[in-house]
Amino acid sequence: MRPIILITGCSSGIGYYCAKQLVSAGYQVFATARRPDDLTRLASLGCQPIHMEMTDEQSIEQGFQQVLAATGGRIDILFNNAAYGQPGAVEDLPTAALRQQFETNLFGWHTLTRAAITVMRKQGHGKIIQNSSVLGLVAMPYRGAYIASKFALEGLTDTLRLELKGTNIQVSLIEPGPITSQFRANALAAFKQHINIDSSAHAPIYQKTLNRLGASKGENRFTLGPEAVYQALQKIINNKRPKARYYVTTPTTVLAILKRILPNRWLDYLLSKSA
Repeated sequence: MRPIILITGCSSGIGYYCAKQLVSAGYQVFATARRPDDLTRLASLGCQPIHMEMTDEQSIEQGFQQVLAATGGRIDILFNNAAYGQPGAVEDLPTAALRQQFETNLFGWHTLTRAAITVMRKQGHGKIIQNSSVLGLVAMPYRGAYIASKFALEGLTDTLRLELKGTNIQVSLIEPGPITSQFRANALAAFKQHINIDSSAHAPIYQKTLNRLGASKGENRFTLGPEAVYQALQKIINNKRPKARYYVTTPTTVLAILKRILPNRWLDYLLSKSA
């Protein structure tokens, strides 16, 4: 019987790559996206496409029921991946934009995770894998909304792991640093939508943000392809007792160590250079 995995946020980047690779590896892959053309493209890979809007609880529940209807009520692995970044200084960030960030990056994941746990408890096994970020470990300037959502995800996931101890439902976090994807382009659109640059005290710095997000080649020498996340995902799937966290890319590993050993003032100095 082929293992069944549900992956959210598969229109591009990490989700798309992982869905494609897992289909090739023989998994029954249910891949979510919002746009019809993305769903058609996922179907052409051999995935079973599921329309799911992560800010819409009804859409999440309907999509999940489609998965259960196709599998006879079974799901082995849930890989929560759908997310975007909302740039901007905390003082310039409309509360509505912060709320929208949490709807996509946390609340939608929570709705889907709760539904999956109900099934996994009945069947006696399952794995929940959360794609977090290096920004779930440390803070950097002008990324407050995204960082807040990932800090919250980390805490909620750690709590869930403790509460599911002894149930044979495994819970793990993947924490990537810079990965090649459409993340920057999506962040640029969110930045332009919600941040009033002209009236901000941070306007001079925002030009650097626009240049960084709009650059045709925004990757640095530490940027890896989505295959790096897939390798971590494979380790979790294939391990009977996966670790709580999997660091992906050198910056994540280094910053995780520095957070443990450096005084806050020193760490703040280093992180402030990332503006």
